[in-house]
Amino acid sequence: MKIIETKVFKGKNIYSYKKCMKVDVDLEGYSEIPSKDIEDFNDNIINMIPELNTHRCGIDEERGFVKRLIEGTYLAHICEHMAIAIQNKIGIDVHYGKAREVEGDHYYIICQYIYEEVGIESIKLAVDIINALINKIPINYDERIELLKCILRDESMGPSTKSICDYAQKIGLPVISLGSGNFHQIGYGKQGRIIEASIGANTNCVSVDISCDKLLTKELLSNQGIPVAKGLRVKNIIDLLRAAEEIGYPVVLKPQYGNQGKGVVLNIKNEKELLNVYKTLKDKFKNLMIEKYYKGNDFRVCVVNYKVVAASRRMPPYVEGNGINTVIELIDKLNQNPERGEDHEKYLTKIKIDEEVIKCINEQGKELDDILTSGETIFLRKNANLSTGGEAIDYTDEICEENINLCIRTAKTLNLDICGIDICAEDISKPIYNSGIIMEVNAAPGLRMHLNPSKGISRDIGKEIVNMLYNDKPHNIPVVSITGTNGKTTTTRVISHTLSKMGYCVGMTSTSGIYINDECIDSGDDTGFESAKSVLLNRDVDVAVLETARGGIIKKGLAYDLADVAVITNIREDHLGIDGINSMEELCYVKSLVGEVVKEDGYVVLNADDYWSKSILNRIKANIIFFSKDSNNPLLKQSKISNISVYLENDDIVVSNNGKKYVICGIKEVPITLDGKLSFNIENTLAICGALVGMGIDYCMIKNGITTYLLNSHKNSGRFNCYDVNGINVILDYGHNVDGYNSVLSAVKEINNGMLYGVIGIPGDRSNETAKEIGRIASKYLDYSIVKEDKDLRGRKQGEIAQLIVDGMRSSSDRKKYEVILREEDAFEKALNMANSGDTVIVFFEDMKPLVNIINKFSSYREERNISNI
Repeated sequence: MKIIETKVFKGKNIYSYKKCMKVDVDLEGYSEIPSKDIEDFNDNIINMIPELNTHRCGIDEERGFVKRLIEGTYLAHICEHMAIAIQNKIGIDVHYGKAREVEGDHYYIICQYIYEEVGIESIKLAVDIINALINKIPINYDERIELLKCILRDESMGPSTKSICDYAQKIGLPVISLGSGNFHQIGYGKQGRIIEASIGANTNCVSVDISCDKLLTKELLSNQGIPVAKGLRVKNIIDLLRAAEEIGYPVVLKPQYGNQGKGVVLNIKNEKELLNVYKTLKDKFKNLMIEKYYKGNDFRVCVVNYKVVAASRRMPPYVEGNGINTVIELIDKLNQNPERGEDHEKYLTKIKIDEEVIKCINEQGKELDDILTSGETIFLRKNANLSTGGEAIDYTDEICEENINLCIRTAKTLNLDICGIDICAEDISKPIYNSGIIMEVNAAPGLRMHLNPSKGISRDIGKEIVNMLYNDKPHNIPVVSITGTNGKTTTTRVISHTLSKMGYCVGMTSTSGIYINDECIDSGDDTGFESAKSVLLNRDVDVAVLETARGGIIKKGLAYDLADVAVITNIREDHLGIDGINSMEELCYVKSLVGEVVKEDGYVVLNADDYWSKSILNRIKANIIFFSKDSNNPLLKQSKISNISVYLENDDIVVSNNGKKYVICGIKEVPITLDGKLSFNIENTLAICGALVGMGIDYCMIKNGITTYLLNSHKNSGRFNCYDVNGINVILDYGHNVDGYNSVLSAVKEINNGMLYGVIGIPGDRSNETAKEIGRIASKYLDYSIVKEDKDLRGRKQGEIAQLIVDGMRSSSDRKKYEVILREEDAFEKALNMANSGDTVIVFFEDMKPLVNIINKFSSYREERNISNI
């Protein structure tokens, strides 16, 4: 068994609303060999991965998957379960997967993941195990699992960051991971807020740097009358001894810049101890400082938005004897607590037995191999940091008003909107001015101790931070997603135009590029995952309007979490036979994803006149807005399905909203309909109105938008763009499927008074029958056809697609003249030279720019911006 290709879906996709991988595998001759027929395979796999015993595998009984193995199941199915079980083994809660045959030994496996690298390595390990068991060779399974755990620690979100992101998602704000570190963006566009661990988007960078300098922090706090321990920087041994003499023993020696209690040595009682500690630390840390040691309990106070939101008492790690186990055995038992992990991966940290731990145990008169009597307690470290194994008790309700005010003053002194303040005091319920000190201020405080204290109430700090980021009014920008076979680009552009005229900064993706506030930041076919993500991450964007194409959905899924409004313009036959989509039912399944992934109170705009659009109604859970050119369409009357509809009545665009009718404007007032003659743009206009109604846009603003959007290359490039070239009407259009050709040519035939010349062709990845049908359509409408080919043949031989179109023309009952000129520019020039004033030349182009250059070469050219004379 070998992996052919792995695709990672980072968002909702056609296989699952969860993040998942699609892995294509080659079973290398084992496609028809069940597991029961592979010697020792079933027993070995269950022994190696006992987590498989918990998999029901669609059977509503315990050990359902094991039953499948005994009956005999196949390798792709087994591999899917193994990849899930391996992730389960290291603590990742995933369950979804499936395996499907493509052809022969070629299968694909869908497997849910949460952490991408871990997911990929899990599927690789599953494949390696299968091969090892079949070939009866050993595999270092335990080592591979340990490697996965290391990858997980590097890749997983820590508890502090997770608490913030979890609350954001709980209230409907999406979260985007940035890079591979601790950076995440909450929300989209202008409402995007980037956090780094527990550092907020508005946290002052200078303030963070100040808090990292313990001496400078001490100086600034002391200046404001805030109690701190007297401290000095240590440059050498003479400095050290002089400072200790000035401060007075006992003292603390620690790095001037540091975190997590690393290098901090407390309660140094005399010169000999001090010199020994200094000798140990001076080579490990560049800058050291000394300060007065204060005895007391260790408290951490969390301040968010200059409010105290939590307080904890931190306890150094300790073990309690039972008269049976040694100290080292008690430490091992403590580390077996599932709440303890490596570093910051869990709420508590495992205790590592290092020199400091051994010294601390020895100072209490004990050794690691000593057995503690029942109830006897010893501490394992002097400091209480959670990162070195400490625990916490919630004290939020105990901190007194005076200390609350002191902590707020401390945060304001450093200008830190989020911080953790370390206090040494006997009792935090009493003012610390005469009996305690502020030890340190942390700009990126760990929140674990407040989120899940060993004792006391859990405090939702994530909620406090998210609310601060949004001034207590968390909300996101609207997202509008448009898909369909035809009309989606025009629909996307007019929605964007309307919103722009209202003063919004619109982020738009389309087949012509990415636009931010009408400025093109990238040109090309930008209808996929990465293009949408660029809009969602742009900090200027008020509204995201995303053209979402079939190809992008299949390849990477959706970049956004949920849309406010989705539009499905229509679903017609196109792209069949590409990317594994071979039927209209499969195409509908892909496009329906856009309609499924909409907020509960959002809207899906559907074409009530389109057969295949109606077929996906059962997949839509949000509110539906139907649009139709027929005011008597039965779906418009079914209020149980939709309370809002948009339709054409007496040449007026009408909105029916909860039983009331509103006239937007006459259809002939909308320029893109060409005085009501372009039927396909009438449909697009109704879809546009539906989307804007779903967004809650005022009807007069909708009218303003749709009546000011012109049918020209400046606004709607590549979509029925009209030019006057020496009296010849030239139309450039990006039609590339059967429905597009029918719609455009039927409209042109109606408005054309002279000869109608066409430069025709389609992309090479369309089916043979589609190419032939294009030829038949051309014969029906065109007086003279020039068949050309795209430069990108998409796997075809040169002349192959042109010949299929010609075959279609020859089979048509409407036998018209034609010729073949494969180069698009040459074909266009030939058509221009053949046409006379009053004739029309239409080009279904691949690349518009060279054609515009040709137009510019012809004399007396002017672009008809109002195209009223066609």
